[in-house]
Amino acid sequence: MKKSSLLILLFLLPITQSKAQGTGMFDAPFGVGGGYLATWNFVSTNSLNEGLISANFPEITNSGFYSSGGSGFVYIGFIPNLRIGGMGFGGSTSKETVIGNEKRESVVSIGGGGVSIEYTLPFIKNFGVSLGFLLGGGSYQIELYKNSGAFSWDEIINEIGSTSSSSNYSRRLVNSYFILNPTINVEIPIYYLAAVRLGAGYSFTLGDNWQVENGLELSNVPSKINGDHFYIQAGIFLGLFSY
Repeated sequence: MKKSSLLILLFLLPITQSKAQGTGMFDAPFGVGGGYLATWNFVSTNSLNEGLISANFPEITNSGFYSSGGSGFVYIGFIPNLRIGGMGFGGSTSKETVIGNEKRESVVSIGGGGVSIEYTLPFIKNFGVSLGFLLGGGSYQIELYKNSGAFSWDEIINEIGSTSSSSNYSRRLVNSYFILNPTINVEIPIYYLAAVRLGAGYSFTLGDNWQVENGLELSNVPSKINGDHFYIQAGIFLGLFSY
């Protein structure tokens, strides 16, 4: 009995929703949902690559790289068309090269997350177009590796205790910052329990605090090496959507 009642409810809900929209019962979009996002981040690496080239390390691509994450939102109801939510993301790109008997690798990573506040344009029907911003925090990380082969425990212990130069090298440099991202997002409902999201934004980063891997301050980093970037994204959301 419970199963049959549920099937009837699922069948009637889209019909009721369609009639309600047709008669103008809902003056504003409503819903709640969340899901997976795939993002392409156009992070500029020109200034970083100048330093990498001078040190004979491989360049990082300047055409962008992939990150993944999740996002969600809910319409708050008492303010028509306004919704709040959140987003988190992370991704990296790397490049390797071999010089003589040394393998060298450059890695760039970005990550972050925050709270989103968006307003859905009321004059667009059947799908949602929302303008807003994301406020939160993130990081831009550079990792550099140079080594000449396989490692053993004894070799590592002897190496870190030696005063002579070593052919093995690694550094992790991290810039932590606040982010303010203006965004535009489009949700296209599929039936009524799922929606496809297409979006874009620009990440403004606030903060030039750089540290090396053990938490010590890193100074004189060129100002153009930062996490500011444009991004585009797409994903699938599950929830309840009505526009």
